[in-house]
Amino acid sequence: MRVVLAEDLFLLRDGLVRLLEAFDFEIAAAVESGPELSKALAELEPDVAIVDVRLPPSHTDEGLQCALAARRARPGLPVLVLSQHVEQLYARELLADGKGGVGYLLKDRVFEAEQFVDAVRQVARGGTAMDQQVIAQLLVRQARDEPLRGLTPRETEVLELMAQGRSNAAIAERLAVTERAVAKHTSNIFAKLGLPPSEDDNRRVLAVLAYLDR
Repeated sequence: MRVVLAEDLFLLRDGLVRLLEAFDFEIAAAVESGPELSKALAELEPDVAIVDVRLPPSHTDEGLQCALAARRARPGLPVLVLSQHVEQLYARELLADGKGGVGYLLKDRVFEAEQFVDAVRQVARGGTAMDQQVIAQLLVRQARDEPLRGLTPRETEVLELMAQGRSNAAIAERLAVTERAVAKHTSNIFAKLGLPPSEDDNRRVLAVLAYLDR
């Protein structure tokens, strides 16, 4: 799996390169600025991009803007944002096309190598990997919307866990309920969000993206 990595802090960038290589990822490029990232994404066509939000030269939202531009040029390009901050506007824009392959993790809340690597793989497969704090902020912004008002507290909790890329079994274990109960909640969520039955393997992802983008 080929990765383009963008991180301006040398020690963190070098550490991520070593970590990913230890788990058999191929580092196609490891860059430190927005222009370098744009060039690498355009020329190398990686399987997944891991991007810090704030890169030189602006040190504002350079990395995320590059990722958004790359996804417009190559729809569905898997992008995992690794940041110290939640940028709500751009996080929502990243989710808006509904094509999956999106992650948003906060640096100071990644506690295990396996947790991070699993998130990279999940995103590369077209899934989602969202930090709970990111989800919470996006959901708060949607508090006035009808879809949220229509969900029960338990359904909202299940949806948040779905957005993290968890399976029904993992959600059941987390909530201490049966998988059958989780499946029922999931069906209710789909119905309340107006998502018709589908055999699409990405239906769970599409449900989360459609909901967060309303």
